[in-house]
Amino acid sequence: MTRYVLSRIGQAVLVLWAAWTISFFVLYVLPSDPARIMLGPDATDVTQAQLDALRHQYGLDQPVLVQYFQHLGSLLTGDLGRSIGVGRPVTEVIGEAVGPTAQIAVVGLLLAIVFGGGLAVLATWTRNRALGQFLLQMPPVGVAVPGFWFALLLVQWFSFGLHVFPAFGGEGPSSVVLPAITLALPTGATIAQLLSKSLVATLREPYVDTAYAKGAGRWRVQLRHALKNAALPALTVTGLIVGQLFSGTVVTETVFSRPGLGRVTATAVQGQDIPVVQGIVLVAAAIFVVANLVVDLVYPLLDPRVVLAGSRRKLREQDGATPGGPASGSTAPATPTAPQGAPA
Repeated sequence: MTRYVLSRIGQAVLVLWAAWTISFFVLYVLPSDPARIMLGPDATDVTQAQLDALRHQYGLDQPVLVQYFQHLGSLLTGDLGRSIGVGRPVTEVIGEAVGPTAQIAVVGLLLAIVFGGGLAVLATWTRNRALGQFLLQMPPVGVAVPGFWFALLLVQWFSFGLHVFPAFGGEGPSSVVLPAITLALPTGATIAQLLSKSLVATLREPYVDTAYAKGAGRWRVQLRHALKNAALPALTVTGLIVGQLFSGTVVTETVFSRPGLGRVTATAVQGQDIPVVQGIVLVAAAIFVVANLVVDLVYPLLDPRVVLAGSRRKLREQDGATPGGPASGSTAPATPTAPQGAPA
């Protein structure tokens, strides 16, 4: 188990380094002059000597590899540089935007889990075939609906029509509701789509028939036996789901005029604020990495066969390397165990 954890942590660090490195070289080749961006569009009487002095001050006149290792060294100390557009440290710019984005992202994820999971369970539990088929067709529609269109629809209904929630801004708990619902729609649809298909397949397993034969009711079989195993594929794509929430904040925060990483990203890209863009790329990669790392660490707790399979592969490799056949005292691989939650 320790080797499994250290391996996943090492992979996470490698992904972060690769994401930062790729973003550095991609942004470096952009046809822009950071020195002129710093001076602003109104600085028309700047001499070449002043531009050269500014480039030297920020190290922009150094070769690309020198700049790379300088920035990498600063990154290891927690310094992401200074914003070209506002002249403030990138950590401050991003730090102020993380809170509002985290509010709608966390609420949106919780709503997506409740709505998506509830829809999948209801679709596979109901005995009404027509209702079940209708519910199973809803997730693809939710995935296909454009986020900005759904956001505008919510604003029209609940802000301008019913006057229940504010249409714009980020003040107060009520301002979180509509943006969170906007983020929850595609995410919940993805969860429902994966979970419903997995539930349909899991409910056909022999251990489900055994549970029914022992007198278990439908809710007990559905929630205690089938759901735990069917949720594993949805858990596997949690990292992608979290990334989907993050990418959706750009449109959502723009539509609802909320502060956050989405609006900071849009502003930085429009103004070619390279340090801020690179910092946001690093934050996005960190969100993906942390989410996937948590999933990798939780997965063996739900399905111990993940760790057991790795141990058996290691044992087979050791046995194969022993001259004359299997190692002395080795045992045959154990037979696969029943899925988690299956009755004994």
